[in-house]
Amino acid sequence: MKRIYYFLFAFLLIASACTEDEKLTYKTIDVYVELVYPTESSIESKNDISILASSSSGVKYESKTDEESKAKFNLPSGVYEITATHKNVHSGRLITFTGSKSNVVINETSSDLISLNLVESKLSQIVIKEIYNGGCQKDDGSGSFHYDKYIILYNNSDENAQLKDMCIAMTIPYNSTVTNADVQNGTLFYENEGWIPAGLGYFYFSNDKELKPGEQAVVVLNNANDNTLTYSNSVDLSRSEYYVTYSPEVYTNTSYHPSPSSNIPVSNYLPGFKYGTGNAWAFSNTSPALFIFYPENSSPEAFNADANNISLYNGSATQVRKKVPVDWIVDGVEVFKKGASNNSKRFTSSVDAGAVDLTAGYGYTLYRNVDKDATEALQENSGKIVYNYNLGTENLDGSTDPSGIDAEASIKNGARIIYSDTNNSSNDFHQRAKASLK
Repeated sequence: MKRIYYFLFAFLLIASACTEDEKLTYKTIDVYVELVYPTESSIESKNDISILASSSSGVKYESKTDEESKAKFNLPSGVYEITATHKNVHSGRLITFTGSKSNVVINETSSDLISLNLVESKLSQIVIKEIYNGGCQKDDGSGSFHYDKYIILYNNSDENAQLKDMCIAMTIPYNSTVTNADVQNGTLFYENEGWIPAGLGYFYFSNDKELKPGEQAVVVLNNANDNTLTYSNSVDLSRSEYYVTYSPEVYTNTSYHPSPSSNIPVSNYLPGFKYGTGNAWAFSNTSPALFIFYPENSSPEAFNADANNISLYNGSATQVRKKVPVDWIVDGVEVFKKGASNNSKRFTSSVDAGAVDLTAGYGYTLYRNVDKDATEALQENSGKIVYNYNLGTENLDGSTDPSGIDAEASIKNGARIIYSDTNNSSNDFHQRAKASLK
């Protein structure tokens, strides 16, 4: 018992001495933290970035950078963790710079300048949320109707996204089941050259449309009308907020590109370019390879006018393509024909490392899976997420969303969905039983 009393007495003496010592030596030190960006980054404004210094006791201090990327702190002596996060939007990508430095000792003898190295990561702001291209069954059972195609673009980030100058393109070959002449010695020949072929032509946003986080833009590819009046299984694509790929002076085939509904304003017509033969932008109804891109340091018009980026598919003058640099591409989805044994990749792994299967002709659609963890982590979604998703086609030899979240029902309930974006359509998409616009 005496040993215990002696131990407690000694501990109190030491604790008291430490407390008195801390009172005597407590001082504040002027320190500068400098953010060091990757050498290849092209960030224009580096001031007003928040930096946190967290002490070992849990006290946090904040300061913001000046035009030289330096932030001034006046800190008590101690051990700190220095952290910073800087988000920037560029060409449809959300670029995040993060840095962390632990066990930083601050005292009278330490350096007054701390360098914090930042690591860059890029995520697509805009993702392709849905592709409806396979068509539906006609009411009389005579086959399928597939002139009712659309896609949905979605702002998957937490920053506003600008659509102006975004281009919508597809590859040649149009279908995944043809013998692909681009494959040489088992590899797409343009992989090492760093580009993807945009076949026939492309469309682009010419106005200043901006999407807020969680907002979407429906782009009608064929027949921006109420198709349900003719085929009950089809989709009404006549709503005034929809966009439509419509350039009748370039693409004259009225089966693919009939006059849009009068509900859709002319300002929502996406202009297009054509640099191959043919009178329609013939988006595959079985297995397209779709991508969106921004012409960096250029424009849709200038990119089209540049004769140096031409590629002829298999040497054919009738199948003209443009070489789109991989760095320009914001998102791409490779679609394979379900059950085919001869599907062939057209995207390199840097654009889409996988593919999603489609069974065409039955009203099915390709829908992006929900990022369950990211969606549930949003505090604003509390009590708004709807589970028990039942619109997958796994019982029809298809697929479903493994998250179990019903995205469309959750959105109607006020939730903001974060969709999966792993750069692999095999993981990011599933075949849905019906179009989300029905």
